[in-house]
Amino acid sequence: MSSDRARDPLTNPRAERVRKVAALARRAVRAKEGLFLVEGPQGVREAVRHRPDLVRDVYVDLDAAQRFPEILQDAEQAGLFVHPASPQVLAAMGDAETSQGVLAVCRTLDVPLSEVLAAQPATIAVLAHVRDPGNAGTVLRCADASGADAVVLTEASVDLYNPKVVRSTAGSLFHVPVVIGEPVAEVIAQVHAAGMITHAADGTGAVLLDEADLEHRHAWVFGNEAWGLHEEVREACTDVVRVPIHGRAESLNLAMAATVCLYESARRRAPITPPGTVRV
Repeated sequence: MSSDRARDPLTNPRAERVRKVAALARRAVRAKEGLFLVEGPQGVREAVRHRPDLVRDVYVDLDAAQRFPEILQDAEQAGLFVHPASPQVLAAMGDAETSQGVLAVCRTLDVPLSEVLAAQPATIAVLAHVRDPGNAGTVLRCADASGADAVVLTEASVDLYNPKVVRSTAGSLFHVPVVIGEPVAEVIAQVHAAGMITHAADGTGAVLLDEADLEHRHAWVFGNEAWGLHEEVREACTDVVRVPIHGRAESLNLAMAATVCLYESARRRAPITPPGTVRV
């Protein structure tokens, strides 16, 4: 760290600052403060590099500072506060079982659905009542990797800022717009009103994946890990699409099915035409 940013390291795991950062592991505290934790070099690197406007503080121990100098360089260039801290302090601040020596406190970043739809997205992923943090984070990471334009976590889904969700996105949280808290029915209605079609991903679907209309602007709707999509959600969507199972597996899990669907959308992405347009 440069001398003008250097400061005495934090060494007391019971210090007030440490307790306040650690408290962000709790949803009520995150909601009140409008802040959340980002743990590990990959997530912090992407936050500092792509959304420094959201980063309030970066904490790093000596070993991590030596192993990940690019994080400190990007933080310095962005004028961010970098606090040296002992490994014990980093462990006390974080939620992960094993600290990786670097952590950031960031401002929340979710956006309204209206803002996402106003940008005329080609593909978005809607997670309906998805409760597992690892699944939610993995789908967000896949949405980023496949070039999807946004992710929606509907009401009753896992909290986007749950530390396990944040870690499992591996930094993709800072690349893709995310909407939270909207009722599923309202999301589908607004998506349709914006001129998009919706594909419910479900093993009962009458439409095979390779038959689905992915040339028009569309949203994939993925359901809960245990019970999938409710019947009223399937009925509200334009169609119900299933991923074919060629072997003996009963089904694909949520994250894997979402990966297959979103990458098929990417593979077949073409110049977008409105639903109902006759192609010649």
